[in-house]
Amino acid sequence: MSASTIARRRAAGAPHRPTPEELRAARNKGVRDVIAPGLDVLFAGINPGLYTAAVGHHFARPGNRFWPALHAAGFTARLLAPHEERDLLEAGCGITNIVNRATAEAGELAPDEIVRGGRRLVAKVRRYRPRVVAVLGLTTYRVAFAQPRAPLGRQPHDIAGAALWVLPNPSGLNAHFKPADFTRLFREVREAAENASAKRKPCP
Repeated sequence: MSASTIARRRAAGAPHRPTPEELRAARNKGVRDVIAPGLDVLFAGINPGLYTAAVGHHFARPGNRFWPALHAAGFTARLLAPHEERDLLEAGCGITNIVNRATAEAGELAPDEIVRGGRRLVAKVRRYRPRVVAVLGLTTYRVAFAQPRAPLGRQPHDIAGAALWVLPNPSGLNAHFKPADFTRLFREVREAAENASAKRKPCP
């Protein structure tokens, strides 16, 4: 596929499968946040994979369970494609990353880099004030927030005023969790966000 054809498809918002050269070039790149003030849920991934960074859309690698889980849990009326990620804002959801640096594997991130990413996430939550924050990756959460025994699910403390949840990494490489597990956990987050929305007092 020629460079001009790829450019036209990207301009039209069509999905694009990156070439090996594009995947190599994507290393250390970032992906723009999908974020706005006052969201119901801000999902925080670990860091972009090379495929995601190459196409410029979150959780874009085929086989990732994020988008199907969102739909199955009732966050979206239909299954969104990664290039439709901005539509999530209309559903009251956003996406960011603990570390906005693309790697082939999350294991390439150094612990101090993850800790700094956790601090940036806290600052971002203070600025945008989502009702719920859902971190997608238990091991990364434990490192980022110095919680070595943290379980999955609702955490006993908040993050900058937002209810805090930890969910499994939705990567297709995570064989410990099945689609039904993601659906159940994502639905619990949606219900928590709905409850938080009902309890939050409107601004005067």
